[in-house]
Amino acid sequence: MPRPAILLVDDDPSVRSAIAFALGVEGFEVGAYASAEALLSAAPPTGHAGMVLDYRLPGMDGLQLLARLRERGDQSAAILITSNPSRRLRDLVALAGAQLVEKPLLCDALVEALDTVAPRRDQS
Repeated sequence: MPRPAILLVDDDPSVRSAIAFALGVEGFEVGAYASAEALLSAAPPTGHAGMVLDYRLPGMDGLQLLARLRERGDQSAAILITSNPSRRLRDLVALAGAQLVEKPLLCDALVEALDTVAPRRDQS
């Protein structure tokens, strides 16, 4: 069975492309967006199991985007990615009910985090 769909928001085209490719190789369907505003103005696919949001985005940051998505009723699992997160940011991410994965994304850290929050349908 296919893995669940994942929404990806990262403003860096190279990073966005690399993450989308890596997740695609792992069997995830990925909807990729360049900004929070691009995701909010699009009609994102329904039934997605999770989202990967860069914290540092131009305009609205990843936590603000997550709050807006929650206001819209999206309760899917969320992972925020960023480099050098402060203790305060770690606490805010935890309070938002999301998981934090640090950049650079080493080995399978992101895939392992996704398997935790959006497990494969074929896993028991």
